[in-house]
Amino acid sequence: MAHRFDVLGLFDNEYDEDGFRMCGITGLNVHRSVENHVKLFGLTALVYLIIGGIFAITVATTRWEAIGLLDATDYYIHLSMHAWSMLLFWIVFMEVGILYVGGPMVLGRRLPLTKFAKLGYLTMVAGTITVYYSIWTTSAPDQAPLLTAYIPLPSAPLFYGGALLFVLGVVVASLPFFVALWNEKRENKGESLPLVTFGAFITSIIAVEALLGGVVAFAGGLLWRLEILQFDPAAYRMWFWIVGHGTQQINLVAMIVVWYFLTHVVGGAEVVSEKVSRTAFVLYLFFINMGAAHHLLVDPGISTGWRIWNTSYAFYGATLASLIHAFAIPAGIEAGRRKRGKGGGLFGWLTSAPWRNPAFSAPILAIILFGFLGGITGVLMGQLQLNMAWHNTFATVGHFHSTVVLGTTITFMGLIYFLIRTMFMRQFISTKLASAQPFLYGGAMGITALMMMYVGILYGVPRRTPEVVENIPRAGYEFSLDAATPLFAVFGIFAVIAIIGGALFIALAVLSVLFGERIEPGGDWDLVADGGTKSAGTKIAQSRESLEMADDPDDPVHAYEMRGTFVLCLIFLTAFVITYILNWYLITQLWSIGA
Repeated sequence: MAHRFDVLGLFDNEYDEDGFRMCGITGLNVHRSVENHVKLFGLTALVYLIIGGIFAITVATTRWEAIGLLDATDYYIHLSMHAWSMLLFWIVFMEVGILYVGGPMVLGRRLPLTKFAKLGYLTMVAGTITVYYSIWTTSAPDQAPLLTAYIPLPSAPLFYGGALLFVLGVVVASLPFFVALWNEKRENKGESLPLVTFGAFITSIIAVEALLGGVVAFAGGLLWRLEILQFDPAAYRMWFWIVGHGTQQINLVAMIVVWYFLTHVVGGAEVVSEKVSRTAFVLYLFFINMGAAHHLLVDPGISTGWRIWNTSYAFYGATLASLIHAFAIPAGIEAGRRKRGKGGGLFGWLTSAPWRNPAFSAPILAIILFGFLGGITGVLMGQLQLNMAWHNTFATVGHFHSTVVLGTTITFMGLIYFLIRTMFMRQFISTKLASAQPFLYGGAMGITALMMMYVGILYGVPRRTPEVVENIPRAGYEFSLDAATPLFAVFGIFAVIAIIGGALFIALAVLSVLFGERIEPGGDWDLVADGGTKSAGTKIAQSRESLEMADDPDDPVHAYEMRGTFVLCLIFLTAFVITYILNWYLITQLWSIGA
């Protein structure tokens, strides 16, 4: 029964007297308290995606110098609104919801400490409003903070206060997840957590580290701005990047948790080796924090020993973890689909997959685009020498659009498609458009990110200024950026197409939730991976049991070959090596020794 304030019926599902219902797709016992809070955080995340998307229009059409929409001052304010909306607010609200899914929902528990969940939610919202207000009303001597807000460049005290409020809200909202795990382990001593829950737990530990860094950075920044204490700029940058890049590391691990979850539920994937996948998550725990170091590798306040350690072989611990997941997830899909008789030939398991289902196609596209564009460039930027060539160029912007947008955002889009069908119990208002949207958005954003990297690496185009090509003198100088003009035109065109693809997602999500046809229990059979069967006249979801369609369900997953995945991994490694060699070649061309 819906709450009296739920006039739109968004939280209206049927539960038993204990507040549970059986999900027809996942087979999980879902409690009302978990489901409603996941919906709340998911819907709120959509609002921030809309805000960030609006500012993406003004930012992209300014950076596309043929249009040059905004002047420098307005550009920086709009860029700050875009960055905080997309890099933090949209994603972190989604991640709190993912913690609730990965924890109490997967464990079949109710959400504990619901008052803390609500308090954390309200605090986060208050923080976002404060940050927005402080950015939008920025005036001299304060500067719009972009994402970095480096001391001693001043931002408004309200900005530091709002950022601190948001971080504290995330901490409070995360408490129910930890309590749910604590209760689970107390009641089931000696039992392992499910892989998805284990991944969410690793995510939460990394989040704790990042959030503590955020508390120190923003609280210190606020006190410095109020002239209560001094804050060394080098120390501030160190603390800031614990949260600044730490949140992106949370994105990475949360995104992989969603990959395991959705490929299993809607793609029919099996877990090839729980021990190996869990080991990869643990590697993240110890080594992924080194990724933040690439922001400081050119910082004059950092010692040589610090630089050497953070670009050492230890750095590759996180890379190894990513490579393990890059093999384990497609291998799980291949083995699972071959087990169900869907794996003819080398890639039959892939071509027969449910590509029209956006809850499947979105995470798979994210795996491919993140791996080839975001993952490889991330490793390159983690090396001291290559970082010198990349860091302050537009290529860096291309890198984090390849990770945060092509990886995390597209993955979370797939998750929202899944939630619309399984939690809001609504049909898409247009199945065809929902099927096409991930390809439209992913394809256009992929080309956009590539253009950013090309103009950054090949021409050294800087990343923080609205006008470059038009401002570089031409006649009488050897140096000119004119050659970058065609690439900027490609960038602008595909950026606009990507924005249209993002707007299409928002329209599909919002209109489907509000006006989509109501799905009755058992009516979402088509989401079940190749196992959804439709009885004559009655659509019956077969849930997880229907996935047991293998000739011999007891066959171990290793009984099925994974040669298609092996070939894909070879292709990926070849691209990795070529890109690696090419970047080292380019850096040797920056100067000629002895010339």
